[in-house]
Amino acid sequence: EIDKLRHSATSAIAERRDVIIVASVSCIYSLGDPEEYKSMVVSIRRGMEKSRDRLIADLVGIQYERNDINFVRNKFRVRGDVVEIFPANSTDTAIRVEFFGDEIDRITEINVVTGEVLCSLAHAAIFPASHYIVSRDKMHDAIEEIKHFKDNDMLIEAQRIAQRTNYDIEMLEEIGFCSGIENYSRVLARRPAGSTPFTLLDFLPEDFVLFVDESHVSLPQVRGMYAGDRARKQTLVDYGFRLPS
Repeated sequence: EIDKLRHSATSAIAERRDVIIVASVSCIYSLGDPEEYKSMVVSIRRGMEKSRDRLIADLVGIQYERNDINFVRNKFRVRGDVVEIFPANSTDTAIRVEFFGDEIDRITEINVVTGEVLCSLAHAAIFPASHYIVSRDKMHDAIEEIKHFKDNDMLIEAQRIAQRTNYDIEMLEEIGFCSGIENYSRVLARRPAGSTPFTLLDFLPEDFVLFVDESHVSLPQVRGMYAGDRARKQTLVDYGFRLPS
């Protein structure tokens, strides 16, 4: 539910100006690069020259998975010349794309339970299923940087981090995603060591207004949460469960 709301917030910011987001402290948690996120959007229009197989490949490239039986969020299904996509920011509606040869013939919004057509669309933007999405060339550079982290003379910890990291690298190379990908967010976004991570605030336009309710309580709480989070992650780094990235 929280992941869906985050996707709903970031996609709304990218598409329109009249957006109000009511956020918890998680709005300062790490997200991916907003520019990369926007650049990976799959845009489809009625009458557009695009084959069904090309659309499927594009969806896989932004971390959507094909599942013709269990149609849930972040999935798509294919039936003949019809592709149905359940967007990452949606609760109960999906996008149905109908093809005529290599041309998009019709785009509709449907109810995922009943299949009822709710409206016809001239255009649809499918945002990535992950905020940590990066292009293939950036991924290759990031993987090389992950490989070059050096271990100290802590043999058990070194073996532990090598096993975990090598497995994660294999997953990133094969499917562009791995469990715990947020732990590599600095490397994937090509940010320098010690730099501030991207957060929801980076997705907002420059002229946004921020209201902090109960600021005399909430701001010290935020600092306390940061300190606690850092202490927990430092322990994971020290014992070889995570890279310091």
